[in-house]
Amino acid sequence: MSSQSCVTIHKEWDIVAARQMGREIAKQLGFGTVDQARITTAISELARNIYLYAGEGKVYFEVIESLDKKGITIVATDTGPGIKDLSLVMEDGYTTSGGLGAGLPGVRRLMDEFDIESETGKGTKIVTTKWVR
Repeated sequence: MSSQSCVTIHKEWDIVAARQMGREIAKQLGFGTVDQARITTAISELARNIYLYAGEGKVYFEVIESLDKKGITIVATDTGPGIKDLSLVMEDGYTTSGGLGAGLPGVRRLMDEFDIESETGKGTKIVTTKWVR
């Protein structure tokens, strides 16, 4: 298994491809079915945000293995319009797409580590990690 894999998001079907790749990597790393579902849900949210708001971007998967732990890092990047108000989009229930509003706060809850950088007019980068328990 390569240490890093990538799916380019530019059509709705790419969201499914990203989910499948992430689930397969998570399964190979030894994540249980519940954590596999958490990871694929987070991937789905990140990829859908790229598709809906930026039009195009990439979802990278990186396997992290050290002596005492292993996990998966997911990096979602785009060169879209960026997020004007990060604190607003990180509030539970906030939605611009009419969705459930689980959005980025949901991704942060599903994963163990979460970081977001966004610059208006330049794009967004989200890095999130889940560790095998």
